[in-house]
Amino acid sequence: MAMVTAVLFAVWYFNRQIPGLRLWTLSYLFGLLFSISFLQWTRLPPALSVVLTQCAVSLTGYLCLMGCHAYMGRPPPRHGRAAVFIAVLVGMALYFTLVQPHPGMRFLAASLGPGVFYGLSAATLAHGGMQAYPARYLTAIVMGAHGAFVLLRTLLFKLQMSLVQDADMVPALSQFVILEAIMALVLIAFGILMLANEFTHSALRRLAEMDPLTSVFNRRAFLTLLDKAISQARRRRAELPVLVIDLDHFKKINDTWGHQCGDEVLRHFVGLAASCLRREDLMGRLGGEEFAIALPLATREGARAVAERLCSLVGQHPAMTEHGPIALTVSVGVTLCAAGETPEGVLHRADAAMYQAKQRGRNRVEEWQPEPVPGG
Repeated sequence: MAMVTAVLFAVWYFNRQIPGLRLWTLSYLFGLLFSISFLQWTRLPPALSVVLTQCAVSLTGYLCLMGCHAYMGRPPPRHGRAAVFIAVLVGMALYFTLVQPHPGMRFLAASLGPGVFYGLSAATLAHGGMQAYPARYLTAIVMGAHGAFVLLRTLLFKLQMSLVQDADMVPALSQFVILEAIMALVLIAFGILMLANEFTHSALRRLAEMDPLTSVFNRRAFLTLLDKAISQARRRRAELPVLVIDLDHFKKINDTWGHQCGDEVLRHFVGLAASCLRREDLMGRLGGEEFAIALPLATREGARAVAERLCSLVGQHPAMTEHGPIALTVSVGVTLCAAGETPEGVLHRADAAMYQAKQRGRNRVEEWQPEPVPGG
């Protein structure tokens, strides 16, 4: 426990931005305190020993649960309920130690806290999909298995009491319980390190793929995803509409109120656009004030309706900035992907439609139309 706690502390010290890592380190610290108090069981007054060991082992599990909540971005568990639960377990352990001595019930009290908390930790982590987040599920499996074993090991205690006459079986069962605890806590620590690596990898991937200002895909990532969407649409023989949107007179906003105000306007627009899109739709920032949206499984008419709704929504909701409300409009170009077309070719046609909207007065939607052939 001391070695694992030291390793986790070192990892947290140099990676304090990883959510949950500090709480997991504290969890192992309380596990270390439990180990120390357990080893000093005969040297401490019984009441003090029971309180220290019961609180330490329960807090080990509860801090693990808190770490899982923090890592998953969920609100912390309700501390009041946990405090009452732990207090009940401490009272139960004291009663069956001092008032009516019963080793089996005392063992049950020591098992309930960590068993429940590790089980809840496993349920908290197991979200997002095994293929996308394997570290979460592997760690959850270990936590869940350990929690289940801790809850069921009271049955081993009963078996041990029934075999008290067998001098060989009692040490074997005790060693099995200790061995499981060592393996589980080491494997959970490895899982925590895997989660720290997963978070770092996801953060680096986000920096590489996302526009830091608006939190939508950057141009390179959007083109990559658009290429995949084109391939999927071709296999399904489905339409794939693409929109290119440009904020009208955006340069005037930057020149009048500054780039910080312009950044607020861009974020405001992205928020409005997100309210018009489905979960599977793709949005990217092509550069400056120009954005693109891909609408998988949408029809031409559906894409036109989305573009019209976005255009109307932006016009009806000015951006609220420190300089007051700033009216905003957009020009939108719409096109459909053609068979065998490249992402760059699709964007070029949607961009041409967007410039048609600019030339025809802005604050409007235009669909791409092929240029008439001279003399045709």
